Amino acid sequence: MNKQEWNVLLIEDDPMVQEVNRQFIEQVEGFNIIGYASDGVEGMELIRKYNPDLAIMDMYMPNQDGLTTLQQIRSEGYTTDIIAVTAASDMETVRRVLQHGAIDYIMKPFKFERIKHALENYRTFRTQIKQKENVTQTELDRILFQKHEEKLHSLPKGLNALTLKNIQHYLAKQSTPISAEEVAEGVGIARVTARRYLEFLEQDNQVKLHIEYGGVGRPVNRYMLVERR
Repeated sequence: MNKQEWNVLLIEDDPMVQEVNRQFIEQVEGFNIIGYASDGVEGMELIRKYNPDLAIMDMYMPNQDGLTTLQQIRSEGYTTDIIAVTAASDMETVRRVLQHGAIDYIMKPFKFERIKHALENYRTFRTQIKQKENVTQTELDRILFQKHEEKLHSLPKGLNALTLKNIQHYLAKQSTPISAEEVAEGVGIARVTARRYLEFLEQDNQVKLHIEYGGVGRPVNRYMLVERR
């Protein structure tokens, strides 16, 4: 018999965020919140007590941070899956969290659709792997890359996910706003193409537009990646 409900532990020191997480999770079918912890120490106590299927955990917490807690969960042999919901946006933290087995990483601030998507992916993944003793490469690829494919299909027609990722990475390296021409040169694409991607990112609130006036000719549009807090 397949399990239809997964037990969830919330590990979050901000009461307001914890309440938002609770409300969001309760709207997604198949997930049951079994406990709350305000730091990693309390989180570990509840993981030892309940051994939940899933923990939704912040990385910045007092007493014991999320990364240390994640390392402890793995070192003690618990199989609890982790979704990081955190303001930590530096690539080193992201890399280390994923390296220690987090199945998803959601940056604050976030919308209901993002956490709903994460939970639905998790539900699909757990259901599919429970139904099979063995899996083919094609089936495994479908499970592992489902989220990537959905994101790819959600892009406007004519935009490519890999090009978008390259532009995002290039923007992340910049300390000041840059023009579409500079992006085009840095990434190796046409200026008109760069402008289309930058307009998409602006509409998606991933970049902020800075209009530079002065000098001869029209004002220059410059773009800066929005820093997530």
